[in-house]
Amino acid sequence: MTSDGLNAATAKMREAGVPDLAVQVFAHYHQQLQEQVAGTIPEDTIDPLVEVPHLDDVRPDDAAVAEALARTAVIKLNGGLGTSMGIRGPKSALVVRDGLTFLDVIARQVLALRERHSTSTPLVLMNSFRTREESLAILGAYPDLTVDGLPLDFVQNREPKLRADNLSPVEWPDEPELEWCPPGHGDIYVALQTTGLLDTLRERGFRYAFLSNADNLGATCDGAVPAWMAAEGIPYVTEVCERTVNDRKGGHLAVRKSDGRLVLRDSAMVVDGEDHYFQDNERHPWFHANNLWVDLDVLAARLAERDGVLGLPIIVNRKTVDPTRSDSTPVIQVESAMGAAVEVFEGSRALAVPRTRFRPVKTTNELLLLRSDLYRLTGESAVESTIDHAEPFVDLGKAYKLVDGFEARFPRGVPSIRECTSLRVLADATFGADVVCTGDVTVASSGGPRTIPDGAHLEGEV
Repeated sequence: MTSDGLNAATAKMREAGVPDLAVQVFAHYHQQLQEQVAGTIPEDTIDPLVEVPHLDDVRPDDAAVAEALARTAVIKLNGGLGTSMGIRGPKSALVVRDGLTFLDVIARQVLALRERHSTSTPLVLMNSFRTREESLAILGAYPDLTVDGLPLDFVQNREPKLRADNLSPVEWPDEPELEWCPPGHGDIYVALQTTGLLDTLRERGFRYAFLSNADNLGATCDGAVPAWMAAEGIPYVTEVCERTVNDRKGGHLAVRKSDGRLVLRDSAMVVDGEDHYFQDNERHPWFHANNLWVDLDVLAARLAERDGVLGLPIIVNRKTVDPTRSDSTPVIQVESAMGAAVEVFEGSRALAVPRTRFRPVKTTNELLLLRSDLYRLTGESAVESTIDHAEPFVDLGKAYKLVDGFEARFPRGVPSIRECTSLRVLADATFGADVVCTGDVTVASSGGPRTIPDGAHLEGEV
């Protein structure tokens, strides 16, 4: 039975010009909301994923790599606004190091890849309706990026936020744009179809796509993976890293007992009372890096078989219509994860990769790490570590949580932390130039703003 809330939501989408297939997928998830589908994965329905081949073990010869790269497209998820970090506009427009934004670094990585392997591997962004204009302006500085016949971007679909009380589309006249949201990065498969890009890529001879987040500069296009896929007929590969204590709340892969397929389990999919299983790094040793490789021919076949609805597990995201106002209307954003598609493709494989391929920036703590002397950009714009030991633990206080506050307190650059094992900043402190941190450093609160002078050497509690 179709509800009034669903009728109103789909009518709103069609009036806004949302493609019919995206409306159909939204209706699929709305029905699950009405049926209160939990989307959980109980521990007794899965076996841990243990044995995983390593990237170093699947390297083919240079000719196979070059041939695979000639048929591979790089697609970066670029719909994020970084609101949790106080960013205005695309998160990928944030300067991350050496005066370069995420998008600058990504563009240079792709151009270097082309030069090294004499290929025309394209870069395509999946933008949201809020990130497109500014992102394309940044890429405009790289005219050689354009590959004849292919766009630099496509725009993911959008859907109405739903009132939490009755699942009807929310109304917010003060700022109508806030009535809409993207459907999570699982929409990438639908958007590739609805924009026609999936057909265009295949018509131009591209067989594989590398999908990753724009805020993960470690996710460079390694041609060994599509070459491995071509050699062994693998339809889908997901990269995994060894889990550490810091990854306990991140998603992991497991093997579904009923059919032996790989599945992605995120924290929202854990049954109440089973969190200890989910966070057990010895039981579930592999962390899902969200770097994915897809055979585009197989994807097209699966979409055709399922009438465009892949049926990825639902993610229910509860927020307020205005995320800056806790007193605004409670809403539900219906989402799906692109990594959940691992269960859709028979023969999907996990591939263990080094931690260097997972360098996301989700907080200002991670932004400090990436800007610090722990890393440098190579001539091909790869992010390279300058140390041979574990990176320090960083915990910046409330004053640094948002990017504006972070920038104001590091006006002349972040401190040297190569010899640092931990850095905790409890005070509201502004750092001068050439500050060096050694060992375990705690900048304690002193009751008011303070300044760390140029050239200061910090060790222990300051």
